Amino acid sequence: MRRMTIVLLALLVLFSLPASAWAQEYYFAVPQETVSVYWNEDGTLSLFYTFVFENQPGAHEIDFVDVGLPNANYDFSSISADVNGKAVFISSDYQGAGSGIAVDLGAYAIRPGQRGTVNVRVGTIEKVLYTDSEDETYASAVFSPTWFGREYVTGDTELTVIFYLPPGVQPQEPRWHAAPAGFPSEPVTGLDSNGRVTYTWSNSQANAYTQYEFGASFPKKYVPESAIQAKPLFEPPSVFDGDWVATCFCFFWGLFFFGTPILSIVQAQRRKMKYLPPKISIEGHGIKRGLTAVEAAILMEQPLDKVMTMILFGVIKKNAAEVVTRDPLELKVADPLPEGLHQYEKDFLAAFRPGTSLKQRRVDLQDMSVRLVKSVSEKMKGFSRKETLEYYKGIMERAWDQIAAAGTPEVQSKLFEEALEWTMLDKDYDDRTRRTFTRPIYVPSWWARYDPGYGRPVSAGSARPVSSGAPAPASQPRGLPGADFAASVVNGVQTFSSKVIGNVSDFTSRVSNVINPAPVSSGHSSGGGGCACACAGCACACAGGGR
Repeated sequence: MRRMTIVLLALLVLFSLPASAWAQEYYFAVPQETVSVYWNEDGTLSLFYTFVFENQPGAHEIDFVDVGLPNANYDFSSISADVNGKAVFISSDYQGAGSGIAVDLGAYAIRPGQRGTVNVRVGTIEKVLYTDSEDETYASAVFSPTWFGREYVTGDTELTVIFYLPPGVQPQEPRWHAAPAGFPSEPVTGLDSNGRVTYTWSNSQANAYTQYEFGASFPKKYVPESAIQAKPLFEPPSVFDGDWVATCFCFFWGLFFFGTPILSIVQAQRRKMKYLPPKISIEGHGIKRGLTAVEAAILMEQPLDKVMTMILFGVIKKNAAEVVTRDPLELKVADPLPEGLHQYEKDFLAAFRPGTSLKQRRVDLQDMSVRLVKSVSEKMKGFSRKETLEYYKGIMERAWDQIAAAGTPEVQSKLFEEALEWTMLDKDYDDRTRRTFTRPIYVPSWWARYDPGYGRPVSAGSARPVSSGAPAPASQPRGLPGADFAASVVNGVQTFSSKVIGNVSDFTSRVSNVINPAPVSSGHSSGGGGCACACAGCACACAGGGR
């Protein structure tokens, strides 16, 4: 019995040991990794990797390092490597998916418990530039540093990626793409000793087993036209197995040529209506409280004409302005302005200063929108956009619930007035109002300052029901359903769109072009231990094979 107990204990200890303790697997840390990415004037790519490895006690010695490359179009003779300054061999025995090379450390293998620095230089890689999917006059340069199997890596990595753009590119011309999660949304920009524009991304808490993708775009004129790759077309199969195969092929072939362009047009239109900077999508933790309804609308990327109308209601409610004419929209701005106005409200009113042309007003409103979006982006730093959106959607829903539960038209109208901007966050605002208000709604006391055709209130703080003509005496209220009030608000948004900012898509696109100077190329496809780089604007280095 005692012998059996000892055997069982021995087996328990044996199987409780990590695999690396008895199977001698690779297991290492990469505390530092730097990759310099040179986009050359001939359209080729050059790479310079520096890896700092810390081999773990009891692990397999690091005798090979697999380095994934963007594609197989590299000059093998241009590749060299060293370990702690000692030259080592380059092998084609790459163990990862896709294309790459293996660095044979030979006599300089990094033993368990030791630390070593491996430098890898790749002189020439061709066919790495594509037409930018957002601007056909720009070339898209996207790169993903090699990564290792997660089961072989431990600890954080201070990862630094430096892009050197082609000679001649001017600092104001290139555009960076959205950075990976965990990295600053905007790279550090600069010029090297040769005057080349540089973009630098760095994250001290990255890791060596995740694929991170970085990108930039620059005018095509700085590289040969022949270096820009066209998006690969679908290649038809060479063998058809019956008519049904041909039919399916024809269907998908037609879908590719006709469906894809249509889908691209739809997606392009949707992109035009997006104006948040990429950094606002980098998730932090917790809810950002204290945003106004207008700022919450920006976070939700509500249409900008709707946001403008919300601001208009806000300044009118605060007695900072009143509408003189609806068509064209002209405001009488209070002098002096009341206290407590937000900066975006002051900027909004400044756009309506006397003598301002419609063209200049649109420019001023675009500038105001840019500052507002940037302000919201600043406020969201370190907070979760997802959690914050849910929080403000909850405020909107509670506002509607309180309005719907109100016992009298007067209370309902008062609640609606107080929460007007919050209820406007509802994408279904018009129908929601129609469903909620089954009785006449009393318009707010400030409504006359918004609608010049509506008579002034009888007394301060009083309210009148919406009527079809001139306002009826208070003793004989003839109100219209609240849906008509909602319709007047919606019409106000449409009026603002058509009479003040013009085409909403064009207006938003101009705002977005200022906030997001880096069009993010679409279609990147990669993951796991490999990389599929047949896409516009993609030059993704593939994963190392875990060693």
